[in-house]
Amino acid sequence: MRIRFNNGKQRTINILTIFAVVITSVLSLAFALHKDSKPAKEWVIVIDPGHGGKDPGAVGKFSYEKNIVLPVALRTGELIRKNIPGVKVIFTRDNDTFVELGERANIANKNQADLFISVHANGNPSSGVRGTETFIMGLTKDEANLAVAMKENEVMLLEQDYSTKYEGFDPKSPESYIIFTLMQNVYREQSTNLAAMIQNQYKERVSRADRGVQEAGFYVLFMTTMPSVLTEIGFITNPTEEKFLNSKEGQEYIASAIYRACRDYINDVNSKSGISVTGQAAAKETEKVIAAEEARPVPGEYSYRVQIAASKVKKSTSPENFNGLNEVKEISSGGIFKYFSGDFTSYDDAANHRKEIASLYPGAFVIAVKGDKIVPLQEALDKDSR
Repeated sequence: MRIRFNNGKQRTINILTIFAVVITSVLSLAFALHKDSKPAKEWVIVIDPGHGGKDPGAVGKFSYEKNIVLPVALRTGELIRKNIPGVKVIFTRDNDTFVELGERANIANKNQADLFISVHANGNPSSGVRGTETFIMGLTKDEANLAVAMKENEVMLLEQDYSTKYEGFDPKSPESYIIFTLMQNVYREQSTNLAAMIQNQYKERVSRADRGVQEAGFYVLFMTTMPSVLTEIGFITNPTEEKFLNSKEGQEYIASAIYRACRDYINDVNSKSGISVTGQAAAKETEKVIAAEEARPVPGEYSYRVQIAASKVKKSTSPENFNGLNEVKEISSGGIFKYFSGDFTSYDDAANHRKEIASLYPGAFVIAVKGDKIVPLQEALDKDSR
């Protein structure tokens, strides 16, 4: 089959590739119909730490992408297993090994996964670019997204006989991405919902710069037969974000954000069938959201507090309402009443206080306040670093 492009050139697209796309779409629909009837306890989530082994991924000043995404992915899986009953978690790799691109999708497909989440860290020639973005399978609408997809797809070049395996697909050629226009992803809506939930968690609970939900032609998403996303957890080429992504606390933040998005997605899907996945566990779950990165004391205009609860209904700050804690404070934000313990000018003091009350409030986390308004934690840390 030959297709003429705008520049007048012709390229051959392997008819087997087109056939594979059609079959993939049919199988995806079949899986979708099958899974709609599965009980909640049978949820399977495949988590894919990008790169590994001989493939370092994006390179920062002092670290490799492969070494960042692995602990984040493993911790995400641990939180899911601990807090969402009956959910099976499978990793495409759990150590520093190289896994071929097609095999990552095969692992998800052969296990009939309900969700596929590929975890990556971004890179950019400009050290000033920062933020998180989560991709779904779709048409590459701009050069920036195409560049990201090309970079992630280039891993196939490290595989032996990759041209045969991927039927002539060239990850460096924009024209190769024409194959992605030939399919309709039956999981587009579900993938978009999951991606939006992940981005919301990054923004609201981790104070990451939000680059939104994007579309691009990632081969690993193209070959999976379930709702799938590829999440870029930050830019390793940005000095501040590289430090954050390499810190144990930063990795905990990101992992807990992805876990909560999975929890919310599963609950949303099952609520339509009157099923509660987390049940009583949701009320007692350990949402380990801790300090974003090691920080120095900040100027007096900022203070640090430990958020212990949030409610749509205003409540008294008396100790009996908060497990005996004294001097609990309240801030109203967006129609939600948020309650805090402690008030510190030093981030380290606030982090230590969070540890002290962890047995009472496992999900407590440090936030930054300026005046009477909650501000992004990163804003306070950036201010202090200047």
